[in-house]
Amino acid sequence: MEKTRIIFNKKGNTLDIWLDDPKKESISEETDSEVILKKDKKGRIIGIEKLNFVHDKAHSKESAEMPLELVVE
Repeated sequence: MEKTRIIFNKKGNTLDIWLDDPKKESISEETDSEVILKKDKKGRIIGIEKLNFVHDKAHSKESAEMPLELVVE
């Protein structure tokens, strides 16, 4: 398994979470909640993109805190 990559695009105001190599993306599917599921050729989800990630532009400065929970089982 590839390393998980989390990328905040400040200019586009999106958060990308990649579970596999982004080059494997073949299909994108947008949900109702401003989330795009990125899938490989077999239809497996390899990435998730959250649109409009920072709703309050005042918090999109150079440094921002973000709640994140990592659970390893």
